[in-house]
Amino acid sequence: MRRMLHAQTPLVYQPGDHVQSRELAAISALLDSEPEIVRLVDEALIAGGAKSGTGRDAPTAEQVLRCLVIKMTYGFSNRDLEFHVADSVSFRAFCRFGLADACPSKSALQRNINCLPAACLEAVNRLLVKRALAQGVQSGSKARVDCTVTETNIHEPSDSMLLWDCVRVLSRLANQAGEIFGTAFEDHTRIAKRRAIAIHNSRTPEQRLELYKDLVKVTSGVRADALRVAAALVDSKTKMDMFDQLAVEGLCAKIEQYAELTQQVIWQTERRVMLGESLPPSQKIVSIFEPHTDIIKKDRREVCYGHKICLTTGASNLVLDVVVEDGNPADSTLAVRMAKRVSAVLGAPPKQMAFDGGFSSRQNVGEIKELGVRDVAFSKSPGIEVEEMVSSRRIYRMLRNFRAGIEAGISWLKRALGLTRCNWKGLEAFKSYVWSAVVTANLLTMARRAA
Repeated sequence: MRRMLHAQTPLVYQPGDHVQSRELAAISALLDSEPEIVRLVDEALIAGGAKSGTGRDAPTAEQVLRCLVIKMTYGFSNRDLEFHVADSVSFRAFCRFGLADACPSKSALQRNINCLPAACLEAVNRLLVKRALAQGVQSGSKARVDCTVTETNIHEPSDSMLLWDCVRVLSRLANQAGEIFGTAFEDHTRIAKRRAIAIHNSRTPEQRLELYKDLVKVTSGVRADALRVAAALVDSKTKMDMFDQLAVEGLCAKIEQYAELTQQVIWQTERRVMLGESLPPSQKIVSIFEPHTDIIKKDRREVCYGHKICLTTGASNLVLDVVVEDGNPADSTLAVRMAKRVSAVLGAPPKQMAFDGGFSSRQNVGEIKELGVRDVAFSKSPGIEVEEMVSSRRIYRMLRNFRAGIEAGISWLKRALGLTRCNWKGLEAFKSYVWSAVVTANLLTMARRAA
């Protein structure tokens, strides 16, 4: 006869015998073997104002780190992460939440994860690389370098859409101030939207130019009105209680921030559209929500909006180092710096390094060899003899083929760990996102090698 009730509920979680459960168990054992990692995370949380383990059901530093690994591994949003950590037996066991423990809310998860800066995650990655060298996962004798682009979370930019973004954001903030504190503001969002759509559908340059002039005029007026509302709020702040004063300061700061960005958008629109000038990428912004976004043109064909990142990996595809670049520097200017950085990460220069053809120059060969690297190979090296780079053509072919393997590693980082597009807001958060993906990738690589 089938029993209607289970005899006794187990007191601890027992992860299932599944490939993902075994993978999480291997990562857990790896993190347990490096207690210095938890100390680094705890110091970062304290420095960021989110003290771990304090307050009602606040997660510890260890739990924050493990939740971050789950988030990056499975591509969860904070809302999804809250549900899956609370619901999944394997995730609860991995994140060290007991049967009676309440899992943190999505806002608590976001607040704590955002307190982990890129410098902390870089230090964590260096500890993982050191562990990989000790375990033989990574030999440290060979390294390869290549660049890619991670996009920021913005829409395709155009001058009309940027002006429309400025109008609707400033109008929203000014309307909030009017509702709370009774200041008057005339809303022009509908007319601005109509002008932006009309510009998109215009057929002649003359018609488009007149519409742009009108949209710029509307945007300038909205900016002036928003600043007027902010000034009126500042003048009346002394008559408010402490709570209202804090709300006024926050609103005024946002209005001033977006008013400054709006002025930049108006200036570049007038230069580009009305005067017909071509502005360099350093003088343009492509989003008022992510103003740090760079314009990256890849090989004279595809234009990306985000940041160029330079990666160094080893033979096991372990990511030894990554740098988020400022702007779009030429690859040839990055080779020596990346060689110096990987030598510091490994504790000694690798014997062999392989680069893409864009990194090649005779000066780079000489400077990298002066660091102690024996063989330096570029996939394409016009004007440089093979004998100048390596000791034989066989070694050159081997290193050229070795370099091609980094393409698979970059593809995996983008497909599986979200390095294609960053949806975290701000430049510092962007850097933390990139390092979070790298740390998670290395934990997965080491766990799978150990299995």
